[in-house]
Amino acid sequence: MSKLSGSINIKKGICLVESFIIRRLKTEDADDIKGISTAITSLPTDYDFNRMIEEQALRSEDASFVAEIEGKVVGYIITSIFSGLFGIKRSAWLSLIGVHPRYMGRRIGERLAEEGFRFCKEQGIKDIYTSVRWDSTDLLSFFKTLGFDRSNFINLRKILE
Repeated sequence: MSKLSGSINIKKGICLVESFIIRRLKTEDADDIKGISTAITSLPTDYDFNRMIEEQALRSEDASFVAEIEGKVVGYIITSIFSGLFGIKRSAWLSLIGVHPRYMGRRIGERLAEEGFRFCKEQGIKDIYTSVRWDSTDLLSFFKTLGFDRSNFINLRKILE
């Protein structure tokens, strides 16, 4: 568990906490993460979301973490580690990252990513992949600040009818 300082100020007479911790994902975080995802997208998540988070929490070889402020989960990163996918060596796939809108702008997402990167580096992983919609300029900008760039992959899609 890492304790990290946040850049949080006193606003409107409300004293906000000055630090947050980053810890490994736990199965009981599923509902909190689902709530954060819904707050970000304004869309309900489907019933498989909880199962996916719970399964991910049981995978100790993956780089999945949450950020907490005063015991409340305010952000998450879900990163899976794979070997031999599509002809590439051992690599990581950052599939989900989110910070509750009330806590955005406090470098929590950046610190979650840094913790995931540190974990991957300790595992000998050099390549981390993710996928972003072309029109998600805020998310593209965020990943650029983390050092992501275009990869050798092209996303393909088939719609089943």
